[in-house]
This record gives sequence, structure tokens and C-alpha cells, in this order.
Amino acid sequence: MRQIVLDTETTGLNPRTGDRVIEIGCVELKNRMLTGNNFHRYINPERESDEGALAVHGLTSEFLRDKPKFSEIAAELRDYIEGSELIIHNAPFDLGFLNHEFKLLGLPPFVSHASGVIDTLVNAKEMHPGKRNSLDALCDRYGVSNSHRKLHGALLDAELLADVYLSMTRGQNSLSMYDEVETQGSGVALEAVALAEIIVQRASDDELAAHGGLLDGLDKQVKGTCVWRNYADA
Repeated sequence: MRQIVLDTETTGLNPRTGDRVIEIGCVELKNRMLTGNNFHRYINPERESDEGALAVHGLTSEFLRDKPKFSEIAAELRDYIEGSELIIHNAPFDLGFLNHEFKLLGLPPFVSHASGVIDTLVNAKEMHPGKRNSLDALCDRYGVSNSHRKLHGALLDAELLADVYLSMTRGQNSLSMYDEVETQGSGVALEAVALAEIIVQRASDDELAAHGGLLDGLDKQVKGTCVWRNYADA
């Protein structure tokens, strides 16, 4: 399965009032393994960022002035995500901007090129109701280091989200005794590793006799049958 973890940075909060995408970061997963085939572009929005947005991402107009316009990277982005499942934190925000950018170019909606969308914010709220579920909070919860994250950046946030998503969905999916661990070296590939064989140690006759004596003593204390008799033959 091919999945794309995606994040954007924008000039503000609302594409309907003229805000634009200024950065796109995508991280590719194949069969739950990071491939290194990432997509990252800065974009000239042809307008200033709001003060609040600038404080979040730090991408100035001067820095973005010589970057390509969205129309110049749209086809490349479309081809990159074609047919994949998208993983996005707070998906309506990013998809709202990307769909709007495609609409401005007279193209079908961005999301129409994906096979589906996973919103990790929705998943996190279901898994951790009443808790903070921002990307930073999830990094703390799942032990994903984000100490190098001083400002928001689309590629960095996509990389962090990929690690968070793998941790969120790493639970046991069957009754077989397998666990997912990181392989040595790359630190990103996952492989199934069989757990050690379980050894069942039966109680000896002396141990069973001692256990029976303990239950007899409990029966006397409660002047009846102690609750542990219900499990004596389990």
C-alpha cells in the first residue's frame, strides 16, 4: 500500500479570502516503511503572509519571491500523490487549501487524485478523548523527538506525523505472537519478529498441596468458601 503523509504551510487561515499555499511537504510510505521518496516545494504566493501565520512558519516574502508559483508545481504534485492514500493531521484545513489552488487553475479537486484520506486528528481524538491532540502533543505521547522543531515546516511536520502515525497504528492486529520493531541501521524500516517461545511451567504436587492449604485457611477466615475457590481449577 502506498501512503503519502502530507502537510502544508499557508499565508493565513482561509483560502476563500485570498490566502495561499506557500509550502508543501510529503513523505512516502510503502507497506508502512519510509522510502525516502519525499516531495517538498516552497511556493511564491504572490501576496504577504498574515502576521500570525508568519510567526508560525517564518517564511518571509523575500524568501519566497524567487520560488515557483503553484501553477508551476501543480502537475508534479498531482502525479506524485496519484492513487495514494493521504495521511493528514486536520485534513479539512490542508485539503481545503489544495482543492482551492487546483480550482483556481481550472483543475479537478486535488483530493480526487487520492484513493482515500486518513485524518490523524480525528483518529487521535477517538483514541485519546479529552486529551490534547496537536502534533506536538502526539509527539510527546508517542515518544517522537521534535526538539529540533522551532518553527512549523511542511516537510518536517510531515516527517514527524509519519512517525506518529506509525506509532499510533502499531498495535497488535492479530492473535499471532508477532510484534513490530525497528530494524537496526535505517531506523525506519519495520519487520515482524517472532517473540520468544512461551514456556508453561506446571505446579508441582507439593506446590498444589501448599496452595490448597492456603485456600483452606481463607475459607476459615471468611467462614465459608473464599472467592479464590472459583479459580482453583482454572
